[in-house]
Amino acid sequence: MRPLQTLSVLALSALSLTSTGCIKKMFLEGQIEATATASAAIDTLTDYEVAKVVAFNGIGQFEGMHYLAPDNEDALFALVKTYTSATFAFIEDELEQAEDEEGLEGPRYLHLRNRASAAYDRGLRYGLELLEMYHPGFEGARKNDDTMRAYTAQFTDPERDAPALFWAGYAWISKTNILKDDPAAVGDLFIGVALMERSVALDPKYMAGSGHTILGAYHARTAMAELDEAKKHFDQSLAIHGGKMLLTQVQYAAKYHCFKGDKESYVKALTEVVEAGDVFPEQRLANVVAKRRAVRYLGKVRMRECGF
Repeated sequence: MRPLQTLSVLALSALSLTSTGCIKKMFLEGQIEATATASAAIDTLTDYEVAKVVAFNGIGQFEGMHYLAPDNEDALFALVKTYTSATFAFIEDELEQAEDEEGLEGPRYLHLRNRASAAYDRGLRYGLELLEMYHPGFEGARKNDDTMRAYTAQFTDPERDAPALFWAGYAWISKTNILKDDPAAVGDLFIGVALMERSVALDPKYMAGSGHTILGAYHARTAMAELDEAKKHFDQSLAIHGGKMLLTQVQYAAKYHCFKGDKESYVKALTEVVEAGDVFPEQRLANVVAKRRAVRYLGKVRMRECGF
């Protein structure tokens, strides 16, 4: 073979290998995008046990995709969203049951608390990776509330940034709630709040106003917290979704009405949730979770904790 022909063959071979690699990358990224989009179907399920299996299988699938494409934004977003929503819907549900049955020192409660904390932490790690891709500097910004708000002010795209900030903030706030007896975790709560507040500022209607619900629960975290501010957020959330996202009413009752000592409003809100029909088909699973919580909060243990 002539030297020129050899070079031509080598060049074509290299081009073929490069093209194959590009095709594989394009296929993988297309698969991740399609899977992330299709995962919204789980929100319409009504069978709690089926949804649990689907959710945790989905986490495994997205973990694998992230391993193959570590810089893919869709995979990172899917991971923080799925870890956070699945932990709240399923692990925290078991955690509350264990708390009611054996208290805060029971072995099952402590095991589930560790699971929930670890799951939120892993989801949060992916969420922060995503935020860092959009705007580097998170670690330097977490010094105090002012630096954190300066950092979040860089996020200005409602379509891209509001969802990423929402799920990272949700994971942070939820993890802190699990570790509320840990002073270090509580001391960093302002970080999750700053992320969520920026998300709500960019798109208050994202997830049917759920950002307002989460901020409402934050401001009603204790009887000595900002209950008037909590009420404003709960009312804003209700105005956005018209009472269709039942978790708002559950949190309104469990936080605000409980700390206010308003038994009538507490029972009324939770009873309405339990008796609600299929009011939000796009968020059936969230409403199934809300109904489970509402039944639990109407039980003797939770009522007694509110002083009713």
